[in-house]
Amino acid sequence: MGLNSDLIERDLSVIWHPCTQMKDHESLPLIPIKRGYGVYLEDFEGKKYLDAISSWWVNLFGHSNPYINQKLIEQVNNLEHVLLAGFSHENAIRLAERLIKITPEKLTKVFFADNGSSGIEVALKMSFHYFKNRGEIRPLFISLTNSYHGETMGALSVGDVSLYKEVYNEIIIKSIQVPVPKDQNLESIHQPLNELKNILINRKHEISAIILEPIVQCAGSMHMYHPEYINGVRKLADEFDIHLILDEVATGFGRTGKMFAVEHCDNLSPDFMILSKGLTGGYLPLSVVLTTDKIYSEFYCDYGSGKSFLHSHSYTGNPLACAVANASLDIFENENIINAIQPKIKLMGELLNKFINLPNVANVRQTGMIGAVELKGYKREERIGLKVYKYALENSVILRPLGNVIYFMPPLSISEDEIKEMFRVGFEAVKNLNSVITS
Repeated sequence: MGLNSDLIERDLSVIWHPCTQMKDHESLPLIPIKRGYGVYLEDFEGKKYLDAISSWWVNLFGHSNPYINQKLIEQVNNLEHVLLAGFSHENAIRLAERLIKITPEKLTKVFFADNGSSGIEVALKMSFHYFKNRGEIRPLFISLTNSYHGETMGALSVGDVSLYKEVYNEIIIKSIQVPVPKDQNLESIHQPLNELKNILINRKHEISAIILEPIVQCAGSMHMYHPEYINGVRKLADEFDIHLILDEVATGFGRTGKMFAVEHCDNLSPDFMILSKGLTGGYLPLSVVLTTDKIYSEFYCDYGSGKSFLHSHSYTGNPLACAVANASLDIFENENIINAIQPKIKLMGELLNKFINLPNVANVRQTGMIGAVELKGYKREERIGLKVYKYALENSVILRPLGNVIYFMPPLSISEDEIKEMFRVGFEAVKNLNSVITS
């Protein structure tokens, strides 16, 4: 028995994997990974895989990045953890200062949490509590159709991907969904904005906030829409006195071709902005919620008033996570990453266009370093994405489709040759879907 086989057997006897139907592993082998370097992961038998999805969209500068490794080692030799209630440390302070400097100008306070879903929970609670501190009870939130914000109960409540949400319908917080623009065309924003306005006219006093993923609904099959919609939402939020929450967990840190997706809008500043995933370059769990002085001041009070925001996580502001987050920001600054990825974005666009003429392709779409190919002519029960996944693995590339949408979200550090190889395998998988790939 090889090392891979031994580890697979041990794993399946004890581990329940996320987003997985475990019965699939009766026929679909797990892949135990021994090490990572650059855009590659390597198993225990020496086979390497190009990580075309950045290990669930977190890895920015390659696995085992030497500079981030160095900063992590320096921190672990100095301080591994300290509670952030009544204590602080330099890496958390420095990270907060830097994030405030590079995010929209009205965001002046940073609240630390552990992961993207936790950050969503913080923003929802903060928004509701803000209005309660003003003497208003606003129990509802608005989100977009096809949205995804995480899988804890509050985050799940404002999502709209039935695969994750439907089974828990009886126990989640009730929310309102409004239509997302159907595509990236400017004309598509008008009807959704009108529908949002009508809801706000009738129910504004019940609503704390609207939450959305700017420009790209990542887990929502990489659906993309025009940034002008967000400008319209900001105006309506101001007009009807509700908060705008931007979920940049997946779209932040260069993924859309700018540091943050909100930068595609016209000098727009939200009331809350959640960052995670790429925040630490893919090393450790960490999230932050940025908010405004106006919201912060509503919680600044004497003890016992009931207005304090009593939310915490044991590892809030963990020094190791903050150290690697600062290291990741160092790389953005020192290597001028946003400019450096522009030729890669152009190359990805050229390679995506080759899919358009394939008969089983409905459309292709791109925003920055995120590319998607939507297939047509397949029924859900065919699990066509699983077939693409298996084919790509056999050809040393990790693609993990969302249903019938094949997407590419590689580390920003990927080379142009590696981009070409990633798309070569993806193209062959789609082109030969009916003849080469077997169930």
